[in-house]
Amino acid sequence: MEETSSEKKQQQKAYEQYVKEVTPTHNLWLQMLKAFIAGGIICCIGQGILNYAGSLGLDKQTAGSWCSLLLVLTSVVLTGFGIYPKIVKWGGAGALVPITGFANSVAAPAIEYKAEGQVFGIGCKIFTIAGPVILYGIFSSWLLGLIYWIGKCFGGF
Repeated sequence: MEETSSEKKQQQKAYEQYVKEVTPTHNLWLQMLKAFIAGGIICCIGQGILNYAGSLGLDKQTAGSWCSLLLVLTSVVLTGFGIYPKIVKWGGAGALVPITGFANSVAAPAIEYKAEGQVFGIGCKIFTIAGPVILYGIFSSWLLGLIYWIGKCFGGF
């Protein structure tokens, strides 16, 4: 039986109504505020680590290394206990963008796939989230380095 034009329009309207009902609505300004708060807290913790390491007499580079190390360690431990994913859900990009988010993106698949074994679980799946970031980070660095080198060769930089 062929559908008439009016039946198709009714189905289309019903589908559009269904999509409106199931599509989550987001408050952009609230999301940005939460991201700002989450990222700000992470950055304040990092600055606190830098200041403390500096007060112990460490030079800037060593203090920065300790800061990165402690932030990554904290992120991985919080991911292991299931706390960091809750922070990410609340703070969005504010918790995903810093180094802690990158550590979370490596640790989460390792935890999720550990039941599949060391090789086929953790070994194969550990970089499922972080892999594209690493790939495109390396590629864009290479490309920008090439552009810079060409510019230097021709006296542009």
